[in-house]
Amino acid sequence: MTLLLKEVKPFAQGGNRLCFVHPDNPDRCIKVRRPDFTLADCRRKKGFPKKLRPLSSFDDNREEYQTIQQLQCWIGDSIFDHVYLCFGFVDTDFGPGLETELIRDADGLISLSLKQYLWEVGYTEQCRQAINELTTFWRAQKVPSRDLLTHNIVVQRDPQGAISRLVVIDGLGDPTLIPFRWLPQKYQIRRIDTRLQRFETRLAEFVSNCAAGKQPSQVGVLLHRDDSIENIMTKSDKDERLI
Repeated sequence: MTLLLKEVKPFAQGGNRLCFVHPDNPDRCIKVRRPDFTLADCRRKKGFPKKLRPLSSFDDNREEYQTIQQLQCWIGDSIFDHVYLCFGFVDTDFGPGLETELIRDADGLISLSLKQYLWEVGYTEQCRQAINELTTFWRAQKVPSRDLLTHNIVVQRDPQGAISRLVVIDGLGDPTLIPFRWLPQKYQIRRIDTRLQRFETRLAEFVSNCAAGKQPSQVGVLLHRDDSIENIMTKSDKDERLI
């Protein structure tokens, strides 16, 4: 059966993909390539020697599915404490779509990205603790990833509105010539630490920009919430809650 998504509004958009709620299962997400940004477009943006790679190597869905399977094999089911479940591929009118777990809060609403959460709620002590838990797990389990970005992490909340966990939904796997697991442990840890240090630097810069009232881009922001990112609070409110 082909899922019909073209007449449905996506709930989020990344750099290369659109995210839809599964028409028949509200707890599943379908990720498809943006129709305005093909694999050829993706390859064209890359520099040498990446431009020489086959088009299939730029398929985010295919790479993501394989990577999550590998992570489960290497680390075990505990990886799903901070990474979403992945169920394979389905046919859609946009082409093959990757079916994944859709992270929702206890009230049933789709969880915000860390990027949107920081803008709307602020960099609270609870958020600091959740980020520390994530980065501690990342280092302890030596999870290979690209740079961790705030729009690729979602904040799941419990019935009281407290953060229950952070979940990484994109950017998994290490795109290097030598497979990550072939490296000596000290190099694996060094690479993880480099990624985490970059994340902390970007996070500090983003929080500072939010405090200054600099509105973030719409990448990773839920696209159909009544309380839109522009109207969520006044400038003075944001300054006070982001300190």
